[in-house]
Amino acid sequence: MITLPEKTVERLCKYRRVLYNTISAGKQHIFSHELANLLQITPVQVRRDIMLIGYSGTLRKGYDIKDLISLIGNILDTPEGQKAAIIGLGNLGSSILTYFNGKRAKLSIIAAFDIDPQKTNRVFGGVQCYPVDRLEEVIKAQGIRLAILTVPANQSPDIVEVLAMSGVKGIMNFTPKALHVPDNIYLEEYDMVTSMEKVAYFIKQN
Repeated sequence: MITLPEKTVERLCKYRRVLYNTISAGKQHIFSHELANLLQITPVQVRRDIMLIGYSGTLRKGYDIKDLISLIGNILDTPEGQKAAIIGLGNLGSSILTYFNGKRAKLSIIAAFDIDPQKTNRVFGGVQCYPVDRLEEVIKAQGIRLAILTVPANQSPDIVEVLAMSGVKGIMNFTPKALHVPDNIYLEEYDMVTSMEKVAYFIKQN
């Protein structure tokens, strides 16, 4: 199996999202230029990505949407699915949990963790919330490999250390603190303040 570049994987995720929306509207085929317009990229980029995963459409009809969704799913998903946990069930963590669950059959948040005793040992959106001191135990027992981090910045290094020992292989970091993780853990960091500042700068230029 080939290892795809990060940007290609990111675009494949976007293609699948757009294709789901398109097929829901009753469309069965789509051309590369249509897909490109929906994502504001070039048709050449779309064709390169889709050729890279070994798929081709027809000149007359374009890409078969169901077939393309299925192929992208085979590449992005694991047959047994991936289990995720969210650490920190404050406003941001709760919003992520509510928004994401049920969006993908092969990727689900199955556990949450928090230090607040009013939140622990309760169920939120169908997901059990555990005390943080049970983090390693639950992650190992449930076979969780993906962690979403929404704790205060000063707590994140200690949490990451436990996650690494627990067998987590991927972390989405929503804290404002840059993290250092072992080489065998894939890290994706989201700094919303920096993103807002960037947008504000370009607004100022206009």
